[in-house]
Amino acid sequence: MKEKWWNGKTAAFLWTVLRVWLGIQWLEAGWGKVTGGFDANGYLQGAIAKAGGEAPIVAGWYGAFLEEVALPNVSIFNFLIPWGELFVGLGLIAGLLTVPALAAGAFMNVNFLLAGTISTNPVLLTAAVMLLLAGYGAQRFGLDHWAIPAAKKKVHNRRVKEAHA
Repeated sequence: MKEKWWNGKTAAFLWTVLRVWLGIQWLEAGWGKVTGGFDANGYLQGAIAKAGGEAPIVAGWYGAFLEEVALPNVSIFNFLIPWGELFVGLGLIAGLLTVPALAAGAFMNVNFLLAGTISTNPVLLTAAVMLLLAGYGAQRFGLDHWAIPAAKKKVHNRRVKEAHA
């Protein structure tokens, strides 16, 4: 069976460059928040304010979510956002748990966009979607290349062992 072009070595190399670049963006964002102290309170209040007025930037339902769920639990978000960004970055750079890292990063980008923050979020989200669509090509030159087959083998061996028990 012929290998798809997006999984070939040349394409996989390019996907790897994109994946590592994306990882660096997330790592830098997370590291700055982890080491510099992070408080999402002001950001959340700003996003909630953007949900009102004559021409709201933030959808009313999302503003309500921020006001009723996120703001009262800001301490949880103060932990999840910096560490989530940091671990997404590390996962993408190492190519370990690539798909969950891409999904988590994309989820954060969507939430930042919904909160009215454009910045680099459209670019980062587009890169994440491209890498998710690339599939194996985005994982070929990373730790997933070895970790996924090893995990599958372990699960298979456990199932065989349980079936014979």
